[in-house]
Order: sequence, then C-alpha cells, then structure tokens
Amino acid sequence: MSGKIVHFEIPFDDGERARGFYREAFGWNVTEMPDMNYTVVATGPTSEQGMPSEPGFINGGMFARAESAPKNPVITIDVASIDETLQKVEQLGGSKLVGRTEIPDMGFYAYFTDTEGNVIGLWENVRS
Repeated sequence: MSGKIVHFEIPFDDGERARGFYREAFGWNVTEMPDMNYTVVATGPTSEQGMPSEPGFINGGMFARAESAPKNPVITIDVASIDETLQKVEQLGGSKLVGRTEIPDMGFYAYFTDTEGNVIGLWENVRS
C-alpha cells in the first residue's frame, strides 16, 4: 500500500461556472467528458497518458454534486487492494460508502468515511 495522495475531486453545482473558475483562477486545464459526466483536471504539465510529468502536483476531476456523490472536495489515496483497505478502515471505525468500482482499463475506486466524518477516496491500479 503506497498511501500516496494521487487524485482529487471537486463537486460542482454549475459545471461551466466551476470549470471557468478553476481555469481562470489557477490556470488549470479542464477537459469535459460528457459521456462520463465528468471533467478531467490537469493542474500542470502531463504526459501523453494524462499523468503528471513533473513532481509536485496531482491531477483530479470535477463532477456534478448529487445525492449519491460526495458533497465536498475529496482526496484520493493509492492502495494495493481496495477490499483489504476498506476492511481495515471498518475495523478502525470508518465506514464504506461506495465499494470497489471499476473504471475499465484504468483501475478501481471506492469511497469511505473516516472516523471524523470526512469522505476519502481510494484508488487501485489495474494489475498488469
């Protein structure tokens, strides 16, 4: 388990307004993906695969705020096994919100609530 923060997500009420705000305020590159109802956010230079190409920053995403989705910004932590991590989270007093969910050809994500009520994301890469 790496435990590195690898991604962030920001929910929005108005996508055009939010994308414009972060693009203008911080110079972020925001790319709308309508088929996924998601906006990919690059906070700095990226490789051809869309990964950060320089140390010191992470990329993220934005999505429409909804009843089933997180209501506040979320950090996402890289783990070797979402299932094992969620089991440990629950043993330590946290609770699973969304179990292991696939993003084809990329990996898996999940959300949990920590002991303080914060929503945190988990990421597990596809194994080669």
